[in-house]
Amino acid sequence: MPSASLPSRRLRVDPAWWEALHRNPWDDLEADVLVDGNIPARLKIRGGHTRSYPKPSYELRVTGGHTFHWNAEYDDPSLIRNALSFYFFNLIGLPAPKTTHCLLYVNDRPLGVYLEIEAVVPAFFRARNIRYRSIMYAANDSAHFGLESPETGNPKRSLFEGYELVAGGEAARERLEAFIRDLNRLKGAALKRLLARRVDVDHYLKWLAGAVLTGNYDGFEQNYALYEHLPSGKYRMLPWDYEGTWGRNCYGEICPASQVRITGYNTLTAKLLGFREYRERYFRLLRRLLAGPFTERRLMPVVRRMMNNIAAAVREDDTRKYDYREFLREPRIIRRYIRERRAFVLRELARLTGGQARVAAAGRPGKPNGTRGPRNGARPGIRGRRADMPAL
Repeated sequence: MPSASLPSRRLRVDPAWWEALHRNPWDDLEADVLVDGNIPARLKIRGGHTRSYPKPSYELRVTGGHTFHWNAEYDDPSLIRNALSFYFFNLIGLPAPKTTHCLLYVNDRPLGVYLEIEAVVPAFFRARNIRYRSIMYAANDSAHFGLESPETGNPKRSLFEGYELVAGGEAARERLEAFIRDLNRLKGAALKRLLARRVDVDHYLKWLAGAVLTGNYDGFEQNYALYEHLPSGKYRMLPWDYEGTWGRNCYGEICPASQVRITGYNTLTAKLLGFREYRERYFRLLRRLLAGPFTERRLMPVVRRMMNNIAAAVREDDTRKYDYREFLREPRIIRRYIRERRAFVLRELARLTGGQARVAAAGRPGKPNGTRGPRNGARPGIRGRRADMPAL
């Protein structure tokens, strides 16, 4: 299998600091590093359940603004699921992070193949000439736009629970809390006015369709970036952390193509799809995507190109969880997922538009394989199950 040579990322770091970073990966320590000889930056271990893996992932904050995530993709035998997902989002017209597979070296010691992902920070927006008022990360599944904590079922102590503020200050926090409060309080025409005024609906429906088609079970209540667009002042969603997609969950387990329902999971989606106008707009969008971008013909050449590009490096990488034979089987798994996912979504569209008056679009019906624990430094714990929110 032909393979292009991969770019390298070379770090210099004090060995004592490197050891300290890995002694307890949950401590969230940072180390000063030099990248490629002369670029100063700060490095830390990132992720949720992956922090304790033999091959962890890292966050690199370059002095001056740019931030990159170096993902080990330890649970993804293909190493391309994040990259393929972000390619797909860009294909359907939604900005998504740039990705580059690379070889990582620390003090000249090879750490194997990593996926470099552009972080959604102010530099991301500057590069695309997108103006914003605030930026937030949905860091765990409390970011479901509801009023109750998924851990306890009790009212949240703060309606900002589940989010990490990247830019915008305290005023951004207060605006989001007010929006979530009104979203759950208002009904009928008043609710629709709120949605039209504060949510970029077309943008949101593209994000929803992308998460649904790629099968990211964890992408609705966490693992997204939320920002207030200027000059509209409306909330927009961007994808983030999509390794549990295309037929495997975030632990690398194969899962059924029918696992993620086509109406997704969170309170904002439930409120939007509760209005016939938005529901019909969303179903038309799904049909358009099934007719073009979400097809084997369009996507499988991309899969093959991405995997061919890294094949030689993966074959030589002895830090991987999966062997090379598993890597070679991945195109078949992704192809089967696309085929079966298309069939499932088409069946559901026929069912939901053929006289079905109500659509379940909110609370999860229970957590199958594919869910994860808390992310971004939170220590893993036992989460309670939130009762299903009302159907539409």
